[in-house]
Amino acid sequence: MTSDALAQVTAGLKDAVGEDCGLGAVVKFDFGSEGVVVIDATAVPNIVDNEDRPAQCTLKQSIADFAAMSEGTLGAAQAMMTGRLKIEGDMGLAMRIDGALSRGR
Repeated sequence: MTSDALAQVTAGLKDAVGEDCGLGAVVKFDFGSEGVVVIDATAVPNIVDNEDRPAQCTLKQSIADFAAMSEGTLGAAQAMMTGRLKIEGDMGLAMRIDGALSRGR
């Protein structure tokens, strides 16, 4: 079952991704016990859902920290240095996510 917070994050990412965010890869946001949001940008239109599957890049953090980063009250560098954001997989892809989400709008 999807929590309200996860449903809100999923809807927000769907809006941000749009038809084609240009990533050309699969990215997973892993929120631990709250669930996951996966952006599959390998096909157009891009798919955003909550099915846990392999990804080229996985970002692990709490939904609260994701929200703080989205609002600009927590920076990515600060989150990584304090262990509030962990990245597994393609670091170059992780660095392109913010720009790709802005592009999809």
